[in-house]
Amino acid sequence: MSILLTTMSSHLIRLPLSAALLAAFATPVLAQSAAPTSVVVVTGSRTEQESFDLPAAVSVVDAQRIQAGQPRVNLSESLVAVPGIVIQNRQNYAQDLQVSSRGFGARSSFGVRGVRLIADGIPATMPDGQGQAATFNLDMAERIEILRGPFSALYGNHSGGVIQLFTRDGEGPPSLELSVAGGSDGLRKTDVNAQGKAGAVGYVLDASRFETDGYRDHSAATRDQAYAKLTLPTGRDGKLTIVANSLEQDDTQDPLGVTWATFQRDPRAGEIDTTDTQSPQRTFAERYNTRKSIDHQQIGLNWQQRFGSNRLQLTAYGGNRRVIQYQSFSRAFQQPATHSGGVIDFDRDFRGVDVNWQDVRTLGAGTLRTTFGVEWADSQDARQGFENFVGTQFGLKGRLRRDEDNRLTSVDPYVQTQWESGAWVLTGGLRHTRLKVGVSDRFRDNGDDSGGTDFNGTVPVIGILRKVSPSLNLYASAARGFETPTLNELFYSAAGAGFNFGLAPSRSVHLEVGAKSMFGQHTRADIALFQARTRNELVVDASNGGRTSYRNAGRTLRQGVELSVASNFAGGWNTLVAANILHAIYDDGFGAIPSGNRLPGVPRASLFSELGWTAADGGLNAALEAQAASRVHPDDANTAVPAPGYGILNVRLQARQQIGAWRLKQYLRVNNLLDRDYVGSVIVAEANRRYYEAAPGRNWMLGISAQYQFQ
Repeated sequence: MSILLTTMSSHLIRLPLSAALLAAFATPVLAQSAAPTSVVVVTGSRTEQESFDLPAAVSVVDAQRIQAGQPRVNLSESLVAVPGIVIQNRQNYAQDLQVSSRGFGARSSFGVRGVRLIADGIPATMPDGQGQAATFNLDMAERIEILRGPFSALYGNHSGGVIQLFTRDGEGPPSLELSVAGGSDGLRKTDVNAQGKAGAVGYVLDASRFETDGYRDHSAATRDQAYAKLTLPTGRDGKLTIVANSLEQDDTQDPLGVTWATFQRDPRAGEIDTTDTQSPQRTFAERYNTRKSIDHQQIGLNWQQRFGSNRLQLTAYGGNRRVIQYQSFSRAFQQPATHSGGVIDFDRDFRGVDVNWQDVRTLGAGTLRTTFGVEWADSQDARQGFENFVGTQFGLKGRLRRDEDNRLTSVDPYVQTQWESGAWVLTGGLRHTRLKVGVSDRFRDNGDDSGGTDFNGTVPVIGILRKVSPSLNLYASAARGFETPTLNELFYSAAGAGFNFGLAPSRSVHLEVGAKSMFGQHTRADIALFQARTRNELVVDASNGGRTSYRNAGRTLRQGVELSVASNFAGGWNTLVAANILHAIYDDGFGAIPSGNRLPGVPRASLFSELGWTAADGGLNAALEAQAASRVHPDDANTAVPAPGYGILNVRLQARQQIGAWRLKQYLRVNNLLDRDYVGSVIVAEANRRYYEAAPGRNWMLGISAQYQFQ
């Protein structure tokens, strides 16, 4: 532990000066006070438990931070303060956020891979592990729980980490709220919600529209979201929750990545298509009008029934997702018979069920809590591909190049148990995943790609926690992980044939030790040291003309340390520091990639620090935030120019008033106060070396809301 702490210190010293100075200033003075407090979480143990007593690294982001001077559009707004989680806004709403947990998921070129997403108990991740964070409704969020490390394996395939959103229940007299926000680059958001309780039925209704002209060229987006939640009792000690939501994005522009030379010339600019003889200054994004349209709806229910201290829980859900995406592939790249074209068009139906029973009983001198369950998930895509070189105008599609059905089905039985006696907490679990992949090919001009494969894996988890004192807990945990290829990674093989059914799942071994300490009621500090060894890591094999194939590499190694410290002081002052160091390398070489190379997309160090103040009556608060990260390699060979490290400062100011039945709120936020140019995210292993996606320069947001409480 001392070696890792020394390493962490040396890396933080090399972070940009502005962030490091604020981190040092924000280091808390340990307050002496009454008995410590903790927050109650569900993620990790599947039952309500104080996070302080869980042998795992779990963080909670509450509603106050989610709404801390933010438009509540992206998870990156509030999860930046969580150590071990790297979540980047690509400034590209066609491809969603870039999310990784301890380096898992950093390779994803779109959506979220390697991190399990759950909202109100309903997965936002498909059976193959590909998820979409855009479906989360942050306007009604009560809290977000973030689990890292070994215990993530108990949530199934692709659980390098778990991000679980919980929305508020409708309570009390009815209320109606209107919020509007505006800012740089044409940012506009309007949200209206109603909530309350009618008899025994609680309700929450929300609708919002978000619009932006985009910081980068050709990156405008419009997003419409709707959300409804009903809660009602079912007999004695029972509760039924019904949740429905929708997401609609029409013709969301895709700015694509750019080369290092283009980024240096103009961070906002797109990459010029030098092969375009008709318009020599036109970018690839403009020439092919790269864009994506998304239409997503789902509904789910969660029913809980208690039988004394025992509990039965049933979750069921279903939905549909329709996507049409236009990519920048030229006629030359689409000539091979095996190419599926530059237009992706799929219609997905998905559904799932999770049922579990929790048994609580006395065992010896302690209490034994055991959860038995099984989860079933299924998705079916009607997928087509078309040529795009005639599709740049009026939504036209070219010649058909792909027509098939893709089917994913997973069945996961699991058991998790915890025994607590005195100062000891022992936890264990076991989960078995079986994922079936099936392809039915109806486009036979390039041969019949029909077929299927099964992936099977069993993951055990064990943890132990020792309560050294009421204010100090020590723990250790270990697990085996299991990660199958996603459907997108199975689409092509390097030889130019169809599906790559020869890909194997990656398997990993996770170890973690940590300490959780409280100093009175005013300071909490968490530290975790971890290691993950993976074999059969999935990496890019070949990439050409937009068609990317994958292969299994050898072993990889991830080692690191995470630290978070939060304090409150007299006079309304508070501080927060979240830092992590991650050593992520290829233990084995493969192809032309030597052992020892760093994993792409993963910063070696990152830091968030905040100094805040709140008035005694709570009517005014302000904060200065510092954010920093070290450089990031965009390729496996580590030969491309790495995205340089950066440090930025943000400032926010919030005010609230109560006037009779009215509750009024206002906020002002300025991000990147010093107007730094930096790369916000990278597209790992992009075939044309267009790896870099610029983050905005100095930008501002102003928001107001008014809520009326009916009596």
